[in-house]
Parts: sequence; structure tokens; C-alpha cells
Amino acid sequence: MTYLDYSEATLRSMDAYWTAKEIEQQPATWQKTYQMLEANKGKIEAFLKPVLDTKNIRIILTGAGTSAFVGASIAPAILKSFGGRVEAIPTTDLVSNPHEFFQEDVPTLLVSFARSGNSPESVAAFECAEKLVKNCSQIAITCNAEGALYKRCQGDNKLALLMPEETNDKSFAMTSSFSCMLLTALYVFCPSDAFEQHLTAAINATSALLKTYNMMLKSVAMKKFERVVYLGSGVSKGLAQEGALKLLELTDGQALSTFDSPLGFRHGPKAVVNDKTLVIIFISNDPYTRQYDLELLAELQNDQEVGQILSITAKSDPVFKQGECVMLDNMSEVDDTYLMFPFIASAQVYALQHSLAINNTPDNPSSSGTINRVVQGVHIHAL
Repeated sequence: MTYLDYSEATLRSMDAYWTAKEIEQQPATWQKTYQMLEANKGKIEAFLKPVLDTKNIRIILTGAGTSAFVGASIAPAILKSFGGRVEAIPTTDLVSNPHEFFQEDVPTLLVSFARSGNSPESVAAFECAEKLVKNCSQIAITCNAEGALYKRCQGDNKLALLMPEETNDKSFAMTSSFSCMLLTALYVFCPSDAFEQHLTAAINATSALLKTYNMMLKSVAMKKFERVVYLGSGVSKGLAQEGALKLLELTDGQALSTFDSPLGFRHGPKAVVNDKTLVIIFISNDPYTRQYDLELLAELQNDQEVGQILSITAKSDPVFKQGECVMLDNMSEVDDTYLMFPFIASAQVYALQHSLAINNTPDNPSSSGTINRVVQGVHIHAL
């Protein structure tokens, strides 16, 4: 078997087998996740309808690290679809400052994202919500049936949604776990008659991207940029945050990475740009938002300060330069929420290739051993 054009033997020798496999398996796991969700559609709707019909219901999307960025990515889409109060608040904030975030008399749906469900903050946020909110409902979207979060989220006012087993990534970094939890949140909170059609387009576009642009992303990674900036608007800003973390994790901090929105980037953070900087921009399909993305791209080109710019887009434009654009197949008419899937796959591939370019080991990237797959050393203090 080969993954991202590397043989299994080569990947194992570089300690990159699981990361590469779990990136490439995503289109198949998205289809499998969708089928799982369809099979549980009645159960999901029966749980969700009375909760969302509750007057003044507040939705909190939570998780730690990459799991938190699921919520940050999907929150704008849920806000647009639901129209009520929707907030993405990491468990790391909820647990350390619970009285500042939980409101006792405000009906709340806490949606927890977790790969293993065993991070101390995942369980603590769940329990804080139960203690501090009078009318509290909970959804756990997780990849581990043996995890503490999945086991706790059973019974009245609770719904546990389990991802396919293979999404409980064996690699250090979250890849297929992130995208399948993102897909589940989109399915649950943003229903659409065209959901399957647009998901199929995302699956096909991502499969094509992995075949067509892997070597291009590798060639960019071989330049070993010291700084990488990810930019995205709306739902893509959360993806930019996740892309930055993925590179930081897989390179063990040797490549410094950051994120912002294209408009926000001008307000100070642009100071990071020099000839050793790569800027990756997720270009929106929304005609209005896209104008800001393209203006920032043109500005960076005119400044001639940046080492390289890489645009990820589904629509062509004269501003894109040859060799500096990943063009997604047959997605020019879909909503940005479905672009999230090929967008994040491109960031994951780049992070893997950059890690290999500097001779790091993606499956176990922390040379000191102080950063772990499931966070350690956290002590949860009693309220």
C-alpha cells in the first residue's frame, strides 16, 4: 500500500505511517460517517428538536486543542443556520473559569468534541455544566467508545455520537478525527436538502487534491520555511487555526506558525512576513467575502516581502500565479462549509511534508516527549 505517494515501508522507516494513512483515508471515512449519521437520523432529530425549541437556548461548542477548533470552525455556520446564540469556548477556558462562562439560568446545550474523550478537561467541562446550569443538555461527538466522555454522555438529556473506529487516530496529530467530527456537527446543526450532493463533491475534490497536489505541496515544504501563516475568513478562520497547530505539532515547533483572517492580518500580525515566510490563504467562495481574500493576496504579492504565497481555492482568478495555487475540482458553486474538508486536507498534507522535509517524525513528533497524544499532568480542582 502507498499513502501520499510513499510506500508503507518508507513511511514506517520515517515514523510517518499513521499520519499519512489517516490523512489519505479521510474521503472514505467521511462517507462512512455520513452513512452512520443517516442511520441515526431519527434518534438525532428526536433529541435535538425539543432542545433547540427551548426558549433562549444557548449552544456552546467545546473541546481542547484541535477539538476546540472543530467548534471554532463550525460556529459561524451553525449561527447562520440556527439563528440563536452559538459560542465556541474551549474546555480549557470552561474548566479554569467556569463561573465566567456558564450561566445558571440560561438553558444550555453543551456540544463536546473529543478524539479520545479522556482529556481531563473534556470530562471536567461536562461535569461543570451539569453542576452549574439548571437546564443543561449535552452532546458528545467523539471517536472512542471506551473514552470517559462517551461513557458519561448517556441517559436523559444526553446524546453520544460515535465516529467510525478508524478515526480514533493512532498518530500523534488529529487529522481524520478532526474532519469527521466537523462533518458530524455540520450534519447535525446545518441540515440541507443538498447535503449529500455537496458532501460528495467535497469527497471527490479532496480525493483529487491528494492525488494531484501532493507533490506540489511537498515541493513547497522542501523550501523549509521558518514561518508559516494561515489565513481564512468565516468558517475558514477556525481551519486556519487548526492548520497552524498541525504544522507546529508535526514540526515540533521548528516551523513557527500563526493564523488570522485576511482583514485581521493587516492590523499588526502582518509584521511576521519576511522572505522566510509562507502564507497560505483559504479563499472563500462567497462573492462578498472573496473580495477581501483576493485583495489581501494582491497586497502581499505587491509588497514582495513574503517568501511564497499559496492559495487554496475552488474558483480561478487572474490574481493567482502559476505554481502558487491549489485549485479544487468542481466546487466553485458550493457553500464555504463544504470547502472546509479539502481545505483542511491540504493543510494536513503540507504539515506532514514539512515535517518530513526537516527530518522530523510525524507519528511521534515531540523529540523531548513533553507533548503527548492525550494531554498529561492536568489536575482538575474541585469547584
